[in-house]
Amino acid sequence: MNRIDWAPRAVRQILKLEAADQKSIRTGVETLRKFPGCPNIKRLVDQDSQYRLRVGRFRVFFDFDGAAHIVHIEQVRQRDEHTY
Repeated sequence: MNRIDWAPRAVRQILKLEAADQKSIRTGVETLRKFPGCPNIKRLVDQDSQYRLRVGRFRVFFDFDGAAHIVHIEQVRQRDEHTY
């Protein structure tokens, strides 16, 4: 099982959202404990983060350290034309 770490930036971003959105994002992030066998994941190319998780209209950008089994959440952003 993977450990999940949140970057300070991601924590600030999620705290700005409504409670219902925060809950759905946290629920989605908890599925990453079983990464790589999770739905709604896409490997990114030429981006700061390695992967993105789709949670409704939000995107959670994260990196994965397979040797240490750590998922590091980098950003939480609402999907728009500038998200990636």
